[in-house]
Amino acid sequence: MADIPTLEPAAADVALADDAPAPRKGKGKGMLIALIAGAVILAAGGAGAWYLMSGPQAKSTDSKAQPAVPAGPALYVPLDPPFVTNFEADQVVRFLQITVQVMTHDPATAEMVKANDPLIRNDLLLLFGNQKYSEIATREGKEHLRAQALETVRRAVAGNGGKSERVEAVYFTSFVMQ
Repeated sequence: MADIPTLEPAAADVALADDAPAPRKGKGKGMLIALIAGAVILAAGGAGAWYLMSGPQAKSTDSKAQPAVPAGPALYVPLDPPFVTNFEADQVVRFLQITVQVMTHDPATAEMVKANDPLIRNDLLLLFGNQKYSEIATREGKEHLRAQALETVRRAVAGNGGKSERVEAVYFTSFVMQ
């Protein structure tokens, strides 16, 4: 019969799997602690980066603190004809002529301003007629009057069911005192 190969016993100098040296217990725990510490450091770094990137922005983009970013082009609604009113300046009657435009990015608000033109014009005439020459002769006085005009227009829009914050600015395109 044919020779059947047989396996010979292993040489004495080759180590068997059962004879492998056991790993030291301290080295395995040290490696585990190092891995956990690395993961904690990475997590803390990620959390810190997230806080720095999103924390201040979340506070500054509060919907009550700032209006939403306007969409579309600016719409200017002229309040024609110009406002002409008299006012008192050192016992002399003077005249004030102001051309006003209202700015918004919202077409519905622009239409609301146009629809309520008589109310807005009335309120602005009362405001402009109550001014003193010494107060509106300076740039700061004119800016203060412009801020008051903005609040007047916003009140008129809000009083008729509109969103007052959508009226973004009031501009004086002509300002004549004589």
